[in-house]
Amino acid sequence: MRLGRLRYATGLALQEQLVEQRKASQVPDTLLLLEHDPVFTLGRNARQEHVLFPEETLRAQGYEVFEAGRGGDVTFHGPGQLVAYPILDLAPDRKDVHRYVRDLEEVMIRLCADYDVSARRVQGRTGCWVADEKIGAIGVRISRWVSSHGLAFNVATDLRAFGLIVPCGISDKGVTSLRKLLDREVAMSDVMGRLTTHFCAVFGHTLAA
Repeated sequence: MRLGRLRYATGLALQEQLVEQRKASQVPDTLLLLEHDPVFTLGRNARQEHVLFPEETLRAQGYEVFEAGRGGDVTFHGPGQLVAYPILDLAPDRKDVHRYVRDLEEVMIRLCADYDVSARRVQGRTGCWVADEKIGAIGVRISRWVSSHGLAFNVATDLRAFGLIVPCGISDKGVTSLRKLLDREVAMSDVMGRLTTHFCAVFGHTLAA
């Protein structure tokens, strides 16, 4: 489902609805693809000191601040960033959270390779990395083995926003985007299509007609 640009709260409500429907086998596995209005989200493990400015200051600059129910620390979502929320039933044969996160990383690594960008994992840290800069972040929630939240891949994100936080609680690494690495614009629709292809390949799915 390509949903365009949504407020974070709208995307969260849709996820929650689909998770309950997936648990009841009312919908199939579903991949939501979208962009968010500018927002800082705090995961369950977020530390307040990783948000470098008071919430009212951030809101005055046009950013929402939202406590999310996912894992991980604080991150930024905004226009130019592709957010993918897989609503998947991981039972019975994918009931391994570590494997699930590694598979999401694999999707982003393959996506980068499509643009001749060499991406990798970093030992002990989640996400997709190009040298010492993160291009894709991961934060997931699993409820009765149905997944929600997911990954955020920087296509043409305004990277200045990451300077207002300690991204993912990591202070000694940078953040990058596909546009910065390629020094050119990349169509979001093209990235969405490629990510969908790699997602289906990694997770063994086929697109519904």
